[in-house]
Amino acid sequence: MTTGGFDLGGLDMGALLAQAQSVQSQLEAAQNQLAESSFEGTAGGGLVRATVTGTGELDALTIAPEALEDADAETLADLVVAAVKDATEQAHSMQQSLMPQMPGLGL
Repeated sequence: MTTGGFDLGGLDMGALLAQAQSVQSQLEAAQNQLAESSFEGTAGGGLVRATVTGTGELDALTIAPEALEDADAETLADLVVAAVKDATEQAHSMQQSLMPQMPGLGL
């Protein structure tokens, strides 16, 4: 079968459409699950805690009073960044595990 100069070589368009719809449903389910998830990252042995949503938005930041006693501003900033990175990496890992695999596309 040829279409517009391309040989579809017996490609089952119905099966391809069904597969695309299945992947779309899986993608929507993954996006919904991520939107409802949150991830907590910590730094400094738990002195700083950051919570991000499954979409990577910073939702909460908690700094223990002990972190303020001995830390200078630069150290505290580093702990905040580390906690946010930790939480964001967890969210990213979850995103990767939930995304539907698409055969033949290397995704």
